[in-house]
Amino acid sequence: RSTDYGTTYEKLNDKVGLKTVLSYLYVSPTNKRKIMLLSDPEIESSILISSDEGATYQKYRLNFYIQSLLFHPKQEEWILAYSLDQKLYSSMDFGRKWQLMHERVTPNRFYWSVTGLDKEPDLVHMEARTADGHTHYLTCRIQECSETKRSGPFSRSIDISSLVVQDEYIFIQVTAGGRANYYVSYRREPFAQIKLPKYSLPKDMHIISTDENQVFAAVQEWNQNDTYNLYISDTRGVYFTLALENVKSSRGLEGNIIIDLYEVAGIKGIFLANRKIDDQIKTFITYNKGRDWRFLQAPDTDLRGDPVVCQLPFCSLHLHLQLSENPYTSGSISSKETAPGLLVATGNIGSELSYTDVGVFISSDGGNSWRQIFEEEYNVWFLDWGGALVAMKHTSVPIQHMWVSFDEGRSWSKYSFTSTPLFVDGSLVDPGIETQIMTVFGHFSLRSEWQLVKVDYKSIFSQRCNKDDYQTWHLHNQGEPCVMGERKIYKKRKPGAQCSLGRDYSQTVVSEPCVCGQGDFECDYGYERHSNNQCIPAFWFSPSSLSKDCSIGQSYLNSTGYRRIVSNNCTDGLREKYMAKMEKCPGKAPRGLHILTTDGKLVTEQGHNATFIILMEEGDLQRTNIQLDFGDGIAVSYANFSPVEDGIRHVYKSAGIFQVTAYAENSLGSDTAVLFLHVVCPVEHVHLSVPFVAIKNKDVNITAVVWPSQTGTLTYFWWFGNSTKPLITLESSISYIFAMEGMNTVTVQVSAGNTLTQDTKEIAVHEYFQSQLLSFSPNLDYYNPDIPEWRQDIGKVIKRALAQVTGIPDEQILVAVFSGLPTSAELFILPHKNTTERRKSSEADLEQVVEILFNALNQNLVQFELKPGVEVIVYVTQLTLAPLVDSSTGHSSSAMLMLLSVVFVGLAVFLIYKFKRKIPWINIYAQVQHDKEQEMIGSVSQSENAPKITLSEFTDPEELMDKELDTRVMGSISTIANSESTKEIPNCTSV
Repeated sequence: RSTDYGTTYEKLNDKVGLKTVLSYLYVSPTNKRKIMLLSDPEIESSILISSDEGATYQKYRLNFYIQSLLFHPKQEEWILAYSLDQKLYSSMDFGRKWQLMHERVTPNRFYWSVTGLDKEPDLVHMEARTADGHTHYLTCRIQECSETKRSGPFSRSIDISSLVVQDEYIFIQVTAGGRANYYVSYRREPFAQIKLPKYSLPKDMHIISTDENQVFAAVQEWNQNDTYNLYISDTRGVYFTLALENVKSSRGLEGNIIIDLYEVAGIKGIFLANRKIDDQIKTFITYNKGRDWRFLQAPDTDLRGDPVVCQLPFCSLHLHLQLSENPYTSGSISSKETAPGLLVATGNIGSELSYTDVGVFISSDGGNSWRQIFEEEYNVWFLDWGGALVAMKHTSVPIQHMWVSFDEGRSWSKYSFTSTPLFVDGSLVDPGIETQIMTVFGHFSLRSEWQLVKVDYKSIFSQRCNKDDYQTWHLHNQGEPCVMGERKIYKKRKPGAQCSLGRDYSQTVVSEPCVCGQGDFECDYGYERHSNNQCIPAFWFSPSSLSKDCSIGQSYLNSTGYRRIVSNNCTDGLREKYMAKMEKCPGKAPRGLHILTTDGKLVTEQGHNATFIILMEEGDLQRTNIQLDFGDGIAVSYANFSPVEDGIRHVYKSAGIFQVTAYAENSLGSDTAVLFLHVVCPVEHVHLSVPFVAIKNKDVNITAVVWPSQTGTLTYFWWFGNSTKPLITLESSISYIFAMEGMNTVTVQVSAGNTLTQDTKEIAVHEYFQSQLLSFSPNLDYYNPDIPEWRQDIGKVIKRALAQVTGIPDEQILVAVFSGLPTSAELFILPHKNTTERRKSSEADLEQVVEILFNALNQNLVQFELKPGVEVIVYVTQLTLAPLVDSSTGHSSSAMLMLLSVVFVGLAVFLIYKFKRKIPWINIYAQVQHDKEQEMIGSVSQSENAPKITLSEFTDPEELMDKELDTRVMGSISTIANSESTKEIPNCTSV
């Protein structure tokens, strides 16, 4: 710490703690005696506070980690702290105690109140995510920021990182339908949508300046990538007109957007911009805040005094306009409020901006004329109100000299500031306007310690300035004395006067208004300036549309196509001719009625507030009746637009797609708008119901069961195998043919609003297979919780037991355990995966496997231990081929049923003998071949009744076989799949 401008330093390690690691230093903007130091968050979370300019410190530990601080512009004790976990804290005693204000706050999107605009000085504006997951603009007082105390000045959700509070204006962005919409509040009035030219279609907007009750904005339009268009607004910041097209943009070190636009300090209305024309970057200047732009006039002579042969527009001066991101260098361009008219910038002479052949140029008359002062890049600082300039070469090699000029760069004196060349890292210049001291810091070598060099210029200034040391300077624009409607005369030190101005120097400015001319007016919103300098309505603009929002009996400003440039002070002359006139509002029928949701989405959740906004392009807002039908049997009506400005809220009690209709009517006509709103209930779970085994090249029915159940608002995405594109349906079932044998994966994703849920299952696909129903000893039912995980584990245990007893490979056995009680399962016997012989031989091998399994099952050899002392035996389920005869029925019916049973059994025996004498409780599943016939008997699960077969079904054995193959096979497969879930699924409705 130094108290003598760097002559001596006091080491403070023992005062802040020998082991304390610091990360940042803050000085209170309203009281320079108050300093706050932050500890390194990777070491500890604490702050050190000083109230005596850093002489002593008090340490306070925190329960959160500070990322940044924001001091109140008026109250020195009030601070906002933003934590690493996106929480905002407040302190009213300079950091000694902290209180949590809000969580989920967007970085760098919190602001203190603005004096004269916000009612409470402790009000905080912030952008934060609320409980609904959306980003909102919120305000609250620092000690009263509970949920009930917060307010939302803008009723709808906003885009993240879009809130800007600056001077009289508040800006937000809302994206709807893929388009960005921007809103502004002027002096805390209700938000209005910003009006840009109709087809600008902005992708991005940056607020450049809000000085003097006007907004300067850079807008990147739909067809731009590395350029932005400059727009200038009216006083309220609503209506914007084009100022300059295709201004160069780039990205900073932290990814931030940098616009090549520079506002000259000390003189209002002067801006410099780098514009891209035919892939070349050229520098332009304006003296009337963007109405007119021209090239910069190149110097008449070069640094050696030789004439510069250069003619506009093919040869002009081009400047680098980006401010330095290093606060310890002067940057590529510099001007000061305390030295009006003086500009120093790096650039080049030629047809376009160059990044290699550059020098340093200076202007003493506000950019009208320029002189070159260096042939290479230099950092240039202003001393003593701009009366002296200090230059230091911008280089990566060590230096030991600097140059000083007292005549605005016309001549330079060389001084040595160190005996040994120094690698200069930067310079600290005292922020006072009368600066005469600077500190240069750097290092002698890459391994040496830092060096601080104090440079005191007081001895160079021989004396205090007197009246003979001053001269007057008239501001002009290429000889035109009226700039922004005023004639201005400045008093400044004569070039070469080596005298000091001091702290009590008063800058005298003589100003008088000019008579208004055409150059003091710019084209109004919706108008474009043509070659004859006239403002003509754009093809998309109707001047009468400016009266669209007013009511009969009221008045509105009818533009003449011109508006006076904001902050222009001209009087009389053409002012009356070009000023907008007050006219009576005409009566109009409703036209251009629109209905939309506050968040711009067409989906909302059941049971949540859906807020609708009704907009009307033309019509009498105060005398137009509004009716809104929500589509669910409920409608509301309003006598005018006043009650619906903040939106109309409604809660839907059931899911579905609803037609929302808005109807506007007055005595001159009516209009209607329709919106289709999807009301969804979040899907909590989806279960994919598929068969365990399917036949190759045969249709398989697959179903997705969702919970809670709902219809009409879900979209299903189906993926089969390695497919990269899904099949999309609105139905929960799909039929699919598997062409490849082996294990096939099926995935379904169910979309409901902005939620997506999925389930995946595997299906074994074979050309043929056999199956058998299994049952178990009754003790298994006692331990059956009837949940999918338990059924899967039991299936694996049964499969393992079968393989151990019979020696059959695992890949030939699948076991599916059904839901419900009593516990039952189906055993699938699959062909060997390496089968390459003829099908007949393969089927014979499969029958051998079946016989081995049945022998083991019938001999009660297949059993497993569920838990110590609990043995479970696996049985073959025996089927009853005819229903039992009820003893309560009459003799005639009993006799008939007995006769039918005898006939049925006889035919069954005949069919079994006829068709290869298959075992009746074995099911054979096969693909129908064109060259031979296959037979099968459908499987029956225990959740169904035994099959009831009549004599008519046996009219033709071949017909019976075909019918069974086409219908009953797949019927049994779907039975297996659907039986997995027996719980009742609730509907998505509100009670």
